[in-house]
Amino acid sequence: MKITGILKLIEELNLRVPKDYQNMDVKQLSGELQEIMKFEQETFQQIEEFEKNGTDQDLISYAKMICKNTTEREITEIQKIYLEKIDTEYLKSK
Repeated sequence: MKITGILKLIEELNLRVPKDYQNMDVKQLSGELQEIMKFEQETFQQIEEFEKNGTDQDLISYAKMICKNTTEREITEIQKIYLEKIDTEYLKSK
């Protein structure tokens, strides 16, 4: 049972597909950034619960690595596009 839950979480992380951030406006990107950070926090809380319940440490480490890599990749992409759009909009308004 414990292993099944962590494996399901790992599968969810691996199946997470980034959205088309390039076609979003600044407000939408801000919301997406908040959403991915909330997702990361909630996922790490779930991982901590699995850890407290004695789930295999190798699976815990793997889940942490996958979560960190997945969310960092999305956050970096959102931030890059967000900053480009802010620059473009700011420069247009000057």
